[in-house]
Amino acid sequence: MLIDWNTIYAAIWRQRKEYLRPVLQIDPVSLNQLIGIDKQKQQLVDNTLRFINGQPANNALLWGARGTGKSSLVKALLNEFKSRDLRLIEVDKQDLIYLPEIVDDIRDASKRFIIYCDDLSFDTGDTLYKPLKSVLEGSIELPPENVLFYATSNRRHLLPEKMSDNLATQLIDDEVHYSDTVEEKISLSDRFGLRLAFYPQHTQTYLDIIDSYFSEYTGDLNDLHKQALDFAYQNASKNGRTAKQFYNTYGRN
Repeated sequence: MLIDWNTIYAAIWRQRKEYLRPVLQIDPVSLNQLIGIDKQKQQLVDNTLRFINGQPANNALLWGARGTGKSSLVKALLNEFKSRDLRLIEVDKQDLIYLPEIVDDIRDASKRFIIYCDDLSFDTGDTLYKPLKSVLEGSIELPPENVLFYATSNRRHLLPEKMSDNLATQLIDDEVHYSDTVEEKISLSDRFGLRLAFYPQHTQTYLDIIDSYFSEYTGDLNDLHKQALDFAYQNASKNGRTAKQFYNTYGRN
């Protein structure tokens, strides 16, 4: 199925049929809705603007605590810049083997594409990251100038890390020489020129997010905050995802 990228802003790769399915209902999240991640937001916006303007830009890895806005930030970028010819293609981890074909199909398009993989990580012995390495840095053919790769992950280096991996690390002439296993794991994340860390959010940040969802709330704010904190304790997390779940449970239209 051919996609008219003039009218379609995003697509999702469907493995079984091996085609890009146009997204007709895009998540409307906006940049100003994302609270507590201003530094990460600005860095990713700056990188994306360089990409849109045809300047050198980096592939980006957004890693860290769950529910802190990593995925929402990528989606918000599309809403912010789709009018400036930015497009988004979402690919699941298990479909990375199709990356070369996907890239071939858009290499000569006039739009700028971010290929996006959510919750990216690999298990020991997993080889799915090999096509990703090729797309990130190219093989005999340079990566296309109109494609960047953005990924989110809970892991800094994308691959599982064990204490045993460091046993072969040596200190030679005051320089650290990592074991081959560590080098392999670091080499993948190193291909992302922009690596943004997302840390667990403070209680006040969580409550600020609550307030943004309940902007028209007219009741006792202290009572609302107490309910929101109780909800967070039940879910063992105080973050943007929990705040939205609290709103979905108790908010009113």
